[in-house]
Amino acid sequence: MNNSIRELTLLQPDDWHIHLRNGDALATTVPHAATSFNRVICMPNLVPPVKNADDARAYRERILHQLADSNISADRKATFDPRMTLYMTDHTSVQDIEIAAKSGIVQAVKLYPAGATTNSADGVTDILACADVFAAMEKYNLPLLLHGEVTHAHVDIFDREKRFLDEVLVQIIANFPILKIVLEHITTSDAADFVLAQGNQVAATITPQHMMLNRNHLLLGGIKPHLYCLPILKRETHQKALLNVATSGSSKFFLGTDSAPHATDKKEAACGCAGCYSSPTALPLYATAFDSIGKIDKLEGFTSRFGAEFYGLPVNTNTVTLINTPMQVPTHYPYFDGSTLTPLMAGETLPWSIKG
Repeated sequence: MNNSIRELTLLQPDDWHIHLRNGDALATTVPHAATSFNRVICMPNLVPPVKNADDARAYRERILHQLADSNISADRKATFDPRMTLYMTDHTSVQDIEIAAKSGIVQAVKLYPAGATTNSADGVTDILACADVFAAMEKYNLPLLLHGEVTHAHVDIFDREKRFLDEVLVQIIANFPILKIVLEHITTSDAADFVLAQGNQVAATITPQHMMLNRNHLLLGGIKPHLYCLPILKRETHQKALLNVATSGSSKFFLGTDSAPHATDKKEAACGCAGCYSSPTALPLYATAFDSIGKIDKLEGFTSRFGAEFYGLPVNTNTVTLINTPMQVPTHYPYFDGSTLTPLMAGETLPWSIKG
């Protein structure tokens, strides 16, 4: 821990990977996100998915309508900017890409291998058959966001990310060398090393859970359903590797919470949902992780600069201040239909909090 820094003012962060969901869920997720972040890249795996620019525009309007109805401050409302993504399917067309790129609201295209995670049944079944779409994305400078796992039933769940790198991603990069790619929520040292070995067109996001926790936290003493996410937590060696690259000052790694709301009763079920909810406490979580190895002075690049620079967007000018004063993560948040959301590290005390 860096005991010399007791207070840290950062440029307001952005979240380059978040799930806000849809419908009644937005009443909770939108104000939580807007309190912490300026821009958020909204995942498109709704039911039905966000498949084209018209879907994206309608979804963004629903988010902004909920923002207007929320009780957060006027200045946070004024700076919140949800950036949309398209959900790539086997039927995504070159025209879909062109229209999205010219829309002004679609920031990227998300590729889920079919069956990889929540609401991914409509995902791509043959990634290497998407060449014309990748070429269009390259042409219109629309980044590709990847859930980087293979989904073959015979591949061990702990090996799926590395297999994706070796079998799929190397081919995409070889065939489309200037396509901007974000390997999202990386979980292994293999992924970190892979990203470092590529050119500036390849970057990665890292979640708080993957740099703070490992599979022992998930499994020892009984399964912890609120730590279950996809890609799944890996060994401690991978956790430490992610923390090291996140705090290294490399601009190839930036904040993406992958905050994913699931009602508590759906997580604590016989077949619990995959996803950790971290949006409202993300900044103290990341600060705690960085400070755990004395690198909190590297936090602003990761949270507030590198993502914007990768996407070619201006860095924010407003600020937020973190203070080295403990806070307790709430045990739950109210959710819709009388349910609750249990956040990542619920009930635990973090050494950093947001001032004011």
